[in-house]
Amino acid sequence: MMHEEIRIREARGKDVSVLTDFNRRMAMETENQELDPAVVASGVQAVFTEAGRGFYLVAEIAEEIVGCLMVTREWSDWRNGEFWWIQSVYVKKDSRRCGVFRALYQTVRDRADNTDRVCGCRLYVEQENRTAQASYTRMGLVETSYKVFEELLS
Repeated sequence: MMHEEIRIREARGKDVSVLTDFNRRMAMETENQELDPAVVASGVQAVFTEAGRGFYLVAEIAEEIVGCLMVTREWSDWRNGEFWWIQSVYVKKDSRRCGVFRALYQTVRDRADNTDRVCGCRLYVEQENRTAQASYTRMGLVETSYKVFEELLS
């Protein structure tokens, strides 16, 4: 894709279907998981229904959505501030290596810098996703000493 202007905006309710599609694509590419479209659509819609859950940003080139990410918040009592967690990052294959993630991340950083009590940005990435890890490192993100543990509940 040609290097056209990348426009970043906050996602709107009308973007739910694109965000759902991107989330499903990302899960298949990174974890080889087929996600239920109805469940993902409900999960995406929930972000618009309750603003406290976070927000999505989308990247557009020539008025087409080519990438997205979601930001959720985590309170840190150690820092008396909140971390913004970057999640659900996806850039369409034909728009990769064109600065889409860079533009999305810079928008998150700019907003975080201008929001009281935000003490940092974090994200997690699949251990085998070396391409994404290299991108994040180039953006100035550093690997932490934390490991993530989880227990999924039915």
